Amino acid sequence: MAKKPKLTHKQRRQVSHNRTKRLAEPAGTPSEDQLAEQQSGRVIGRFGKHADVEDKEGNIHRCHIRRTVLSVVCGDDVLFRPGKDGTESISGVIEIVQDRKSVLTRPDFYDGVKPVAANIDQIIIVSSVIPVLSLNIIDRYLVASEDVGIEPVILLNKVELLSDEERVEVEAQLKIYSDIGYRIVYTSCKKHTGISDLALCLKDKVSVFVGQSGVGKSSLINELLPDAKEITNEVSDNSGLGQHTTTTAKLLHFPQGGDLIDSPGVREFALWHMPMERLTWGFKEFRDYIGGCKFRDCTHADDPGCIIRDAAEKGDISMLRYESYHKILSNLDEQRPAHSKV
Repeated sequence: MAKKPKLTHKQRRQVSHNRTKRLAEPAGTPSEDQLAEQQSGRVIGRFGKHADVEDKEGNIHRCHIRRTVLSVVCGDDVLFRPGKDGTESISGVIEIVQDRKSVLTRPDFYDGVKPVAANIDQIIIVSSVIPVLSLNIIDRYLVASEDVGIEPVILLNKVELLSDEERVEVEAQLKIYSDIGYRIVYTSCKKHTGISDLALCLKDKVSVFVGQSGVGKSSLINELLPDAKEITNEVSDNSGLGQHTTTTAKLLHFPQGGDLIDSPGVREFALWHMPMERLTWGFKEFRDYIGGCKFRDCTHADDPGCIIRDAAEKGDISMLRYESYHKILSNLDEQRPAHSKV
């Protein structure tokens, strides 16, 4: 019986490397001979340890994720290998995540800043008169949008609940945002008003809805895409708060062009991970004044020679926005985890 040829040191090292790599893969990952050639695709769904990838022909492949891939989120452009056997429920493997042109992140209490969606063109900040219209919450989302460099749009939903007088009052409140260059859209799903304006805003762009639960994000998606059949819940009668409905991240296509990412990871954005300087920069009307205060460590409160406070007192900056800035700033330490080093 012929002896097996001895492996060289390099060959033994490669065998060991391959074995370690195979052991590290999640259980059920297809072997090399079960996979087709590598091709490009886009992640349109993410849940647990798997993701749905859409190829260039529009076919959907449910894929495992290589251990070497650090993160995969909706909107990611990836290189993947589909399974040769199309009958398997999970047959492909994501091998590489392409460079992201933008990434929406949020701070996680335990894991630091985490990506939740990628390659976004605009963030739609959805607010409503129910449970309550909060300009401070809008400001928080605006700061988060400015921080990641993604264009925000403010959307006020459920406007059918406003009387004519209340509508005038609300539009006056939101004028502080249009005055500094933010786009505002008003919608009502029950009256089917403003939906065409929203559709035009979303056309040919990749957008993501953010906002508290109960403001009507799922209802808006159903208006834009009736076949999406998003589950909706009314505001709780007991708490007066919205109820969470979206449970998995997914990317939806608009027939007229454009996509929408709907993800439970973008309901709320804390800002405790931001240093004060970055938070100040997030109020874009402050930027012309940053660096001009008398003292370098100015807190923009009662400090002598603060030109941001002076601008607010003169009306050059909205006093409501100035006060909202300090409200956010004062809450950062309360929200920041004890282990955070920011």
